[in-house]
Amino acid sequence: MADTVTPAVADPAGPGSTRRERTGWYFYDWANSAFQTTVITVFLGPFLTTVTELAAGCELGADSCDGAVYPLGIKVAAGSFYPYLISLSVFLTVFVLPVIGAIADRSAHKKRLLAAAAFTGAGATIAFAFVTGERYLLGGALFLIANISFGAAVVVYNSFLPQLGGPDERDGISSRGWAIGYLGGGLLLALNLVAVTMLSEEGNAQRTLDLARWSIVSAGVWWAAFTLIPLRWLREHPTAAALQAGGNVLTDGFRQLGRTLREIKAYPLTLYFLLAFLVFNDGIQTVITLASQYGTEELRLEQSTLIVTILLVQFLAFGGALALGALAKRIGAWKTVLLSLVLWTGVIIAAFRLPAEAPVPFMILGGCIGLVLGGSQALSRSLFSQLIPAGKEGEYYGFYEISDKGTSWLGPLAFGLVFQLTSSYRVGLVSLLIFFVVGFALLAAVPMRRAIIAAGNTPPRVL
Repeated sequence: MADTVTPAVADPAGPGSTRRERTGWYFYDWANSAFQTTVITVFLGPFLTTVTELAAGCELGADSCDGAVYPLGIKVAAGSFYPYLISLSVFLTVFVLPVIGAIADRSAHKKRLLAAAAFTGAGATIAFAFVTGERYLLGGALFLIANISFGAAVVVYNSFLPQLGGPDERDGISSRGWAIGYLGGGLLLALNLVAVTMLSEEGNAQRTLDLARWSIVSAGVWWAAFTLIPLRWLREHPTAAALQAGGNVLTDGFRQLGRTLREIKAYPLTLYFLLAFLVFNDGIQTVITLASQYGTEELRLEQSTLIVTILLVQFLAFGGALALGALAKRIGAWKTVLLSLVLWTGVIIAAFRLPAEAPVPFMILGGCIGLVLGGSQALSRSLFSQLIPAGKEGEYYGFYEISDKGTSWLGPLAFGLVFQLTSSYRVGLVSLLIFFVVGFALLAAVPMRRAIIAAGNTPPRVL
């Protein structure tokens, strides 16, 4: 596996960093992308929806289900449970992730925080082995733990980025991390595809459900195992505040977060960029998260078709992330992200018009998603790194992560509400257009060079 990624890590040394350290950083994307791809994007939506439908009294393998479940006494349509669960997990991360970021900035041992969050999330994912029968509430609880831990680990992971390279290197470093993540996620997904293809039985819905559950478990094992590489190769880069900190890091982290919230108004352009990102990336994450549910419930596609499509997305996203990273060197990351949002708008319109039970058009659209997916997210991450005041990377990435990998809430909430009102997944999909249109307008209004200078940083040569 290391041989697979060697060509992608041949980049010039950043200030105070080594090639080995940056390779270790890239490998955490390789590790956690298994959760994003195998769990969030492919298996969890259909799996947990099926378990919820069983709890609602529907028959396993039924073409449609109008049943409902009653978590905490609240009536929820079985098809809306998973989107609502995503929204709840992100609502909780609003309180958790900024605190994790503040603690990371005050700690001289960020790798320990990374390990704690990653292994907690991986453990919850492995525990899906026990989500059988109608245990939809157990599945929901484990997802909340895994997804919040996933976000917490990414906050700590992202906070290393500004220390790995200078302003002109970060777009490339971030893009390589995303690209390698797609390779890792794609490899595990390919293995799961082989398992599903070889072990499934036609007409045996229970067998398909069991294979989905064990595929989810495999992502937890992958996540835990490959996290050991960054924990060994990354080096600590404690901030001045961390070196001077005394007393309890947790309480100091809360105090520091309070100070940052009071002082953050001094960086209005950073906040404006963050708002733009939260809007358009919420749309991106909703598409990624609900694509498999849309494919199975609305387009009536087989699970194998969905896996092949997502696998296609993964490997095309590897090239797309590197290609958009190269384009950013020519025209700037800001313009490249704006271009990607135009393409995302076209993707939503095309997805609305997809015919049911037609796998080829769905796969073609998946290929188009792959070409813009990695680059739009990788370049957004590196752009934001330029807007963070020195020494507060963890805190600011804590706010950023509220709508990063696997964490979106407005999109799934809108999708779930529209479905509950109309019983149409297509109408729910159209509701996502607003996120890309408004996000484009907000991002286009950010004066990036002035924003970077206002944060006390040096702008890259090309924006």
